[in-house]
Amino acid sequence: MERTTVQRGLNPALRGRRFEWFPIVNTTFLILVALLCILPLVHIIAVSFSSSAAASAGYVKLWPVDFTLASYEYAASRSEFWQSMVVSLKRIAIGTPLNLLLTIMVAYPLSKESDALRFRLVYAWTFFLTMLFNGGLIPWYITVKELGLLDTIWALVLPTAVPVFSVVLLLNFFREVPKELEEAALIDGASHWTTLWRIYVPISKPALATLALFSMVEHWNSWFDGLLMMGNPANYPLQSYIQTIVIQQNLSNMSRDDMLNLALISDRTLKASQIFLGSLPIILAYPFLQKYFVKGIVLGSVKG
Repeated sequence: MERTTVQRGLNPALRGRRFEWFPIVNTTFLILVALLCILPLVHIIAVSFSSSAAASAGYVKLWPVDFTLASYEYAASRSEFWQSMVVSLKRIAIGTPLNLLLTIMVAYPLSKESDALRFRLVYAWTFFLTMLFNGGLIPWYITVKELGLLDTIWALVLPTAVPVFSVVLLLNFFREVPKELEEAALIDGASHWTTLWRIYVPISKPALATLALFSMVEHWNSWFDGLLMMGNPANYPLQSYIQTIVIQQNLSNMSRDDMLNLALISDRTLKASQIFLGSLPIILAYPFLQKYFVKGIVLGSVKG
């Protein structure tokens, strides 16, 4: 009995000593994960600034070899590149505010109790099922075509106007807002519309900043819908343009001078420069939204 009592008394101390190693192991693991995310981008940047011979020979690792701007000069000389950049920026300028507006409008009523909104669970499950199932590629294309949206910016924006995952995050964030604030506003004569825009939206800035980042990344990285919905290459967004030039190696629109310039540039350096330029706007936007990112995800997470 005494021996058992002593062992029980030592176990918490031993567990405490073992727990002291957790911050070290956890920090090391997170550093390794961060390096796995950062090092590929650093390698791409190094390749993009390296000479054709060095990149083709595989000498470039994490630092440029024979520094040159030839790949960027070639990319900047292409008018199609800047046209596609404008299309992507226009898509973000229209798509992100539209996503946030519709997300707010859907999440607010769904965040109420069932006695305040009849058939709330039916609506919620209907939206949730759209995350699991969809009509398929052909009905999607036919719908866009019949609405006359092909070859327009709306073909890239309207099909994804209501991001259901963002709705789920935001409605859970709204449910965490103290009900006393809404009750006080309603007693003072405020309508639901006023309560939404004067109370809920200002309080929800961290969540909205996170959802804005999600929306921007989604619109910026999308390439398949651009290839499908745009018959004219001049209307391609940036990622669709990079897909056709870098991945598919579509050289049909290149002039003789372009062919000569391309011969002086390694395929690897050209790909790297285009990929880096394509990701640069999101990289620049992320630091301004990063401070809201973790807080918005945690507060808007689904709680069991």
